[in-house]
Amino acid sequence: MEQSMTFPALFKKPSAFMPVAMSLAAFIVVISHIMIYGAMREADEGTAAHLFQLLLIAQMPIVVLFAIRWLAKFPRQALMVLALQAAAGFAALAPVFIFKL
Repeated sequence: MEQSMTFPALFKKPSAFMPVAMSLAAFIVVISHIMIYGAMREADEGTAAHLFQLLLIAQMPIVVLFAIRWLAKFPRQALMVLALQAAAGFAALAPVFIFKL
């Protein structure tokens, strides 16, 4: 068993970087949709909205799995990864609130 782990080493674990990547993908979906169609509310949610929702919801079990697996072993590094995951999630949500989509 590993005695110590650095933040970069822990972030290389799939359960650490996948939620960040999924948040980035969700952010890209929203921004590209805004760039193509503009920032207006639509009566019917389209594919972009559904993809955005799926990306954000699907990462929750991964975050929980990460917390269960690593928080007890390496609390400081795991909290830094969880903070990064949360920041990425809020960054993905920001355009939705800013543009009131």
